[in-house]
Amino acid sequence: MEMSSSDKVGTKDLIRRCEFVRVIIQSLYSLGYWKSASLLEEESRIMLQSPEISLFQSQILEGKWDESIATLDCIRELSPEARNSAVFLILQQKFWEYLDRNDTSEALVILRGRMSQLGVDKGKLHMLACCLISRSKREEIGRKLKGGDDSRRKLLNELRLIIPPSIMIPEGRLEHLVELALLLQHERCIYHNSPKDSISLYSDHHCGPDQIPTQTLQILHQHEHEVWYVQFSNKGDYLASSSRDYNAVIWTVADDGDISLKHILRGHEKPVSFVAWSPDDKLLLTCGNGGLVKVWDVQTGNCKVTIGKGSSGFSSCAWFPDSQRIVCGLCDNGICIYDLEGVERDTWRGERMPKISDLSVTPDGMNLISICDEKDIRIYALEAKTERVISENQSIMSLFVSKDGQYLLVNLNNQEIHMWDVCGTWRVPLKYMGHKQGRYVIRSCFGGFDNAFVASGSEDAQVYIWHRQSCKLVAQLSGHSSMVNCVSWNPANPELMASASDDCTIRIWGVQQARPSLKNHPAHASYDTCV
Repeated sequence: MEMSSSDKVGTKDLIRRCEFVRVIIQSLYSLGYWKSASLLEEESRIMLQSPEISLFQSQILEGKWDESIATLDCIRELSPEARNSAVFLILQQKFWEYLDRNDTSEALVILRGRMSQLGVDKGKLHMLACCLISRSKREEIGRKLKGGDDSRRKLLNELRLIIPPSIMIPEGRLEHLVELALLLQHERCIYHNSPKDSISLYSDHHCGPDQIPTQTLQILHQHEHEVWYVQFSNKGDYLASSSRDYNAVIWTVADDGDISLKHILRGHEKPVSFVAWSPDDKLLLTCGNGGLVKVWDVQTGNCKVTIGKGSSGFSSCAWFPDSQRIVCGLCDNGICIYDLEGVERDTWRGERMPKISDLSVTPDGMNLISICDEKDIRIYALEAKTERVISENQSIMSLFVSKDGQYLLVNLNNQEIHMWDVCGTWRVPLKYMGHKQGRYVIRSCFGGFDNAFVASGSEDAQVYIWHRQSCKLVAQLSGHSSMVNCVSWNPANPELMASASDDCTIRIWGVQQARPSLKNHPAHASYDTCV
């Protein structure tokens, strides 16, 4: 039977009145407005659910298992497959409750006499049978399946996934639909750079470009030559930079975003092209251009250890999440793992070992990601000892891994940045274009609130910012007078970003409302020399 216009609501005639009223009634009940929900059912003559479903839910919560199965059999719209799946879950709950009472004989009767006849996966039956003879197995599996003390309510939610939603509406359906609408507005807003709770139900959401850090707040002049790398610490309290002048610098980030000099790190005999903060922000690695790796104490500015004396030098380095081990790419093709005493703990070397130009460890310590032979990204699972290779058609210039370890950025020499997922579900990457990159190492990063943006330096002396999901270019920042080598977005302050340039400066970018004045910080700080 076709619906009349009165059966639909909304300007597009997409919403069925009956469904709309039912989810409102469900939401009112879940919010505790029982009287209002009951009055709406009475006035609309639309019931949230049938008497059979109401009875079924109460039977589940009261533990009347056989009665609930009998009620389930009265629901005609239920397919045989759905019915058996639902009965299995009910009997599984009954099985666990007998085990909790140490009544293994009754539990065995349920398992052998009833559950085995439902045609479910034999592996599940075997798993439950193991629980009958092993208490440790029972506790391990029971925690996963039951999920806490309110196991009957959890069972009811699992049954909602099996029983057709027209019969038994999924829990919190209206709230889920509203959240999806808000999230969609957030994802489509290419300028959104603030918490999601700033989105209101009262109006359609829209942000302007004023949320993006596009204004130069400070220019840092400490370095005497090209600045090749810049990175905020994990908590956002510090900034580190490295330069062709053989030095690295640690800067302090104040609560208001003001940057001041903390330490100059001297001791390298070659240009420093890379820095890396330990996960706990207590130590800093510096290396580059085939030189040594040095580990610095952030508070004192002292060098704690120098790694690689007598070697051919290193191309890159990264931390493991315990802040106790580092991994380094060797210039003569290899990878080594060191402890904080500089002792080599593991190594991959040999004629077949590819050239490593950049590497990173995912924050969970599960994967070692490296750029090999210029065009390959190798993702090595450290525990499983398996490897996956992502091949690019162009030379890869740099690598950046997201804080959650799920995504990675690679800058290519064809003026593209590609984003890949680490787990390997994407066959085609997201692509960001518009910047200039051909001959030199340019580095990009994720940033902003929820890492919603991708930012990169460029050979044309500008900083480029794209909306991560849509790949749309949202900002192009001018100010540097020479190539921008690296950018870093403060992880604690989505309105603060830094860029390093061949013009020997670091620019600190913020939003327009932050601080209208431009600050220049001279070089005044004590430092300790590392020998």
